[in-house]
Amino acid sequence: MKVLVVEDEFTSRRLLNVILSEYGTCHVAVNGKEAVEAFSLAHAQNDRYDLITLDIKMPEMDGIEALRLIREKERAMGIKQQDEVKVIITTVVDTPKEVMDLYYKGGCTDYLLKPIDIKELLKLLKQYEPFSD
Repeated sequence: MKVLVVEDEFTSRRLLNVILSEYGTCHVAVNGKEAVEAFSLAHAQNDRYDLITLDIKMPEMDGIEALRLIREKERAMGIKQQDEVKVIITTVVDTPKEVMDLYYKGGCTDYLLKPIDIKELLKLLKQYEPFSD
């Protein structure tokens, strides 16, 4: 299993990396631009990510733009929706408009509020293959 943690804030990035490393290989990116590059490189090497945790507010390229580009690349590669990488958005903002935008327009799989609740993260992971084993 392969995970990409995309987070500009060190403490959150470290926490997610430590937790998710227990499930497999974990890579990190500090902004959306790096996330899109890592996603593209993984596909080029036929070593796709199973999960991406993606912060919304980041420098250089935010998480919403990164998610849009990742989903666009998946469509261009002919990847069906059920086979898309799982993307958990992490954010401190919890407004109904943002939730609607992330799920219905952005294409995120799930959504976690910061600070990250480890139990909530693990609960989400149990819903996904290959994490549910």
